[in-house]
Amino acid sequence: MDYKQAMKSIEEERFAPVYVSYGSESYLIEQFIRKLTDKMIEPEHLDFAVSKYDLNEVPVQNVIADAETLPFMVPRKLIIAGNAQFLTGSRDNGKVDHQLDRLTEYLGAPVDFTVLVFTVSVDKLDERKKLVKQLKEKNALVPCLPLTAEELQSWVRRQAKKESFELADGVADQLVLYTGGHLQSLAAELEKLSLNVGRGGTATPELVDSLVVRSTEQNVFILIEQVVQLRLDRAFALLEELLKQKEEPIKIVMLMARQFRIMLQVKELSKQSYSHQQIAGQLGLHPYAVKVAEGQARAYDIAKLSRIVSQLADLDFKMKSGGIDKVLGLELFLLGLAA
Repeated sequence: MDYKQAMKSIEEERFAPVYVSYGSESYLIEQFIRKLTDKMIEPEHLDFAVSKYDLNEVPVQNVIADAETLPFMVPRKLIIAGNAQFLTGSRDNGKVDHQLDRLTEYLGAPVDFTVLVFTVSVDKLDERKKLVKQLKEKNALVPCLPLTAEELQSWVRRQAKKESFELADGVADQLVLYTGGHLQSLAAELEKLSLNVGRGGTATPELVDSLVVRSTEQNVFILIEQVVQLRLDRAFALLEELLKQKEEPIKIVMLMARQFRIMLQVKELSKQSYSHQQIAGQLGLHPYAVKVAEGQARAYDIAKLSRIVSQLADLDFKMKSGGIDKVLGLELFLLGLAA
């Protein structure tokens, strides 16, 4: 079942006996488990009704034994078993002997007083495995995958609405850009904005600029965006801000080189008719990062991007060998980029 369908069923208190919540978007996995816990278990029963296991340390047969044991002093219980690597294509570390036949048997006749949740932080399970096929047949798989660019912006707007405040034009996109599209960061920044503007208030681009915490990587990402849009005053202001924060120019060059390599790869794969999701999977990137890189890359052809990557490699060498003042080298590169 998809994530929305699973959450809707839980909201209606229609619980499946077994779930596998998998994917790289840890925030969605956390929200899924929180929703299950809130809907299934009374607050005063939490100590008795919720058990957690790490399957890197505990064999699955022990988890099944707990699932089959009648609950003590509570009507039902929730068991969460993390790191279910045996559902993926990764090699077994051999540390724990999982008797997977016990899980197969349990899936055939699960008890009605336990909800069992397996979690694993991978975007793809090994569907060749008999156990994964069985779980799929039971409609137990709940993917928690990174959202697309459009889904992210919709998610941001929905969260703001839940918090009873408005977003000015462009703010949803700005927030996604500043946080790299990571839901955990987005949720934290939205809460911060909500507290600042109050109920019925409006979050503006200026407020986002002043409040939202950005990593060096995100600042470099935005710096390149300003250059591509020929907003050199903003680009140099951002560079000055990075230097005031004692960011090393060589690190900034390294991050810029990484982003331009991504732009080059995205442009090449787009020419081969790859979708954003396919490119994200191929390059190990968030889909939103792919969308932004594709937009930035429109300003250049493949040959120009290749030259820029080469120029950054030369600049890196000159900086490290003392062939050029580091800050001057960065400024000249940015000016050349916008020429």
